Parts: sequence; C-alpha cells; structure tokens
Amino acid sequence: MTGTEAVFVLSVVEILRPEEIVGVLIDALSKAALYIMIAAGLTIIFGLIGVVNFAHGSLTMLGAYLGGLLIAIIAPGGVLSLVAFLVAAVITFLILTVAGGMMEKAIIKPIYDRSPVYHILLTLGIAFVLDELIAIGATLLDIDLISPWQDPIDAMPDFLSTTYTAVGASFRGLDIFEIVLGAVAVVLIWLFLNRTKYGLYIRACTEDTEMAEALGINVPRTFTIVFGVGVGLAGVAGMLLAWDIQGLMGQSGGATIFLSANVLLPAFVVVIVGGLGSFDGTVVAGLLVGLVDAVAMWLFVNEIVDFSALPEIAIFVLLIVALAVRPRGIFGSKEVTIN
Repeated sequence: MTGTEAVFVLSVVEILRPEEIVGVLIDALSKAALYIMIAAGLTIIFGLIGVVNFAHGSLTMLGAYLGGLLIAIIAPGGVLSLVAFLVAAVITFLILTVAGGMMEKAIIKPIYDRSPVYHILLTLGIAFVLDELIAIGATLLDIDLISPWQDPIDAMPDFLSTTYTAVGASFRGLDIFEIVLGAVAVVLIWLFLNRTKYGLYIRACTEDTEMAEALGINVPRTFTIVFGVGVGLAGVAGMLLAWDIQGLMGQSGGATIFLSANVLLPAFVVVIVGGLGSFDGTVVAGLLVGLVDAVAMWLFVNEIVDFSALPEIAIFVLLIVALAVRPRGIFGSKEVTIN
C-alpha cells in the first residue's frame, strides 16, 4: 500500500468514528439550512416567473448589512440579543419584500416577454448597482468592507458563539440555531405554497398562467408578491451569514463586500441540482450540497487534503455529476419553459 492510499484509508476510518460523524452532520445541516434559505427565493422566483435573478447575491448581501445594522442598534446583549435578531429578521424581511415587489413592478415586469438574455443582463446590472450602493452606504457608516463587520457579531449572544461538546463532537451554538431556523423556514415556505390562498394562486400560475387569469386570479399581483417574498428570504439568509464568520464553501463569512459573489454561485448550484423551480428539489439539493461542503471542509481542516478550495471544487463536481446523471435536476420537470 502506497503512502497516499494509507492516508486515504486512515481518513476514511477517522471520519467513520461516531463523534466525527456527529460533528460533520451538524456542520452539514447548519450549512444546508443556509443554502436552502439562500436558494429558496431564487427557486420560487424562477418557478413562477421564469426570471433568472442574478441580483440574488447582492440582495442577500443587502439583507446582511441592513439586518446587521438593526441588530447593532437594538441588540441589548445577552439572551435578549436573540430576540433582537428575530425582530430585525422580521423587519428586514418586510422591508426587502416590499423593495423586491417594487423592483419587480418597475424594472423586471417590462421585460417578461423578452428573451432570458434580457433577464440576465438586467439583473446583473441591478446587482452591480446594488453592490456599489451598499459599498457607498457602508463607507459613510465607517464600516470595513473587506473584513467581516464586527458590530453585529459582537451583539451575538454568548450561548450562540460558544463551542459545545456532545457525544465527543464539537459544534457551535450558532450551528444549532441555524438548523432550527432553517427547519422553521422550510416548514413556513411549504405551508405558504401549499396551505394558503396565494400558494394556490402560485401553483395555478405555474401550471397555466392564461387559465389562472381566466379563473380570476390576479396574475401580475401574484408575480409581484412572489418576487418580493423571494427577495425577503434572501435578506434573512444574509442576516444569518452576517453572524456566521465560518462562511460557506471554505470562504470567509460575515458581512463583507464579497458576500454577494460568495453566495450567488452556490445558490445556483442548489437550484440546478434540485431542479429549476422545484422547492422540494431545493431542500434535497441544499442538504446534499451542505453535506459535500461539510465533508470537504473536514478533510481540509484535518489536513488530510491540503487545499483550501476543496469545498468549492467538490460542490461544483456534485453539480457536474448531477447534470450528467439527471440533466433536469432531482425534482425538475420534463421541460422548463419561460413565458
């Protein structure tokens, strides 16, 4: 057995230890919660409207800075900072939902009947403008754009920033919080899509827009609400990332000017692997991507693979394999059309 083969065998034995499995699974679920929350808005928007929103990463970053500012202002410290986070999350969601709805009506709606190339170019333009506006605002507030913004991180309750040990596995309190919040978000989105009037409208419009309009459904209003909700979800995910300095795909976390680019690509990977427009697919793909990210990060942290970009490469390898095996994604429809 060569040295490389021996290292590989030892790493497999190491990761199969119960405490390592628990640690990797907790890390995977916390990362999956973030991936799902980021990609959910992108999926809902594409599934109904057919717009590939390249401004999604910038809107996530906007949520990180807006929510982080609210936390820095209202968080009193201690356990009450968690309440402040939830209040700030609701406010951020509402503000970005309204802003997203206004953006859809004023900018996106006029090009619905154009080629997808117009959608891509327009949303890319919006992303560039948002990035610059966020940079200007952060500079005026004397916020460092390169390093993670420290004010919201300092307001985090101690029990979330503390590292705990259970069954021999180490994990942060923030990991558990992200898992719980991600699970709540998935349940609420599912209930919204399957148990509310607008959820019924969304599913009807997804199947046949013209028939839905003939049945009296206000299709333009439904489009506006869906776009706004998708933007709001991205903002809440950004708030969590403002607290999580570990980040995703081995990238540094926290609120920085790089956040928009760091979340946009993995969001598209989750959406594509899960199947364009499928929320169920997004949840499953988010879990897969989170697991791949966590395992790859474990290999790097434990110096089994000395390559910091391994999580990013592993996620894109997953994308390639998924497209090769099932080009339309896990839960993708047989044909995706853009009206």
